[in-house]
Amino acid sequence: MNIFTLQIVLETFSFLILLITTIVFFLQFNFKNNWLKTFSFSGMIVSNISIFTLLLTRWITAGYFPISNLYESLFFLIWGLNTVWLLLYQSKIKIQLLDISLSLLMTFLVGFLHFILPAEMRIASPLVPALKSNWLMMHVSVMMVSYSILMIGSLISIIYLYFLYKIDKLLLTLNGSTLSTLNGNLNSSLYNFQYNSISNLGNYHNLLKDLNLIKLSKRLDNISYRLITFGFPLLTIGIIAGAVWANEAWGSYWSWDPKETWALITWLCFAVYLHTRIIKGWQGKRTAIVASLGFIIIWICYLGVNLLGKGIHSYGWFF
Repeated sequence: MNIFTLQIVLETFSFLILLITTIVFFLQFNFKNNWLKTFSFSGMIVSNISIFTLLLTRWITAGYFPISNLYESLFFLIWGLNTVWLLLYQSKIKIQLLDISLSLLMTFLVGFLHFILPAEMRIASPLVPALKSNWLMMHVSVMMVSYSILMIGSLISIIYLYFLYKIDKLLLTLNGSTLSTLNGNLNSSLYNFQYNSISNLGNYHNLLKDLNLIKLSKRLDNISYRLITFGFPLLTIGIIAGAVWANEAWGSYWSWDPKETWALITWLCFAVYLHTRIIKGWQGKRTAIVASLGFIIIWICYLGVNLLGKGIHSYGWFF
């Protein structure tokens, strides 16, 4: 079996495992079952190992760290997302909608690489002179890890906003006295919400049961905050490493290439998030909106600019 055939096998296997795992997560969302929970966790581990094996095999055969093009860096990003999820899960942080959305996202990305990306972009090729640098591993790997952490932190903020919207709608169906009773506790109760189906909330007592207003705290928002706080310094280090590498390769630390510009926009977005949290004391909805915007900006920076834009970072697929 040659390397390209093995690559195809690992791609296909990873896609099927992630697809099955996503289906199991959907079933687990509606039916509480320990067997489903075990199977979904095992699926994430197996897919993680499969993608890691693909990257390791490519590293050994190509002779360089596999993050030099779209195919390699996107698989590295998928592996990073998977690994961060496993670390959160092992830390007893379990959010069902995060499980579903993240596994669905990874399934889509692997499917994109396997079924849509042109074959010539999936073949390992010798590095151009500018990429033959130790800064390649330093810059790109740190950027991908920071993206993984920031994406999951932003996804948690999106989930928070979604349930805040759903619960606000539910509160409109309650009488004024109930609204005044719950209003003070609402924002602080959504964060650790065990996301059972909202459609099953039939009355006030069920609402109290599902939200667990007395016991629940700002955990979800705090998880997002901790992840973004950890991912932001890595993003900063990655951008600085890229600037040093650019100076080494092209004689300039910053050239306002579209990729560099959007990397700065990404950095500014999460800097605003942390500034408003730490300095202004914002919490909840307002900071969650900023973090959710960051999720979109990351994808524009990483994928959109590379495929649609022009510049030294463009993969040149469409142009």
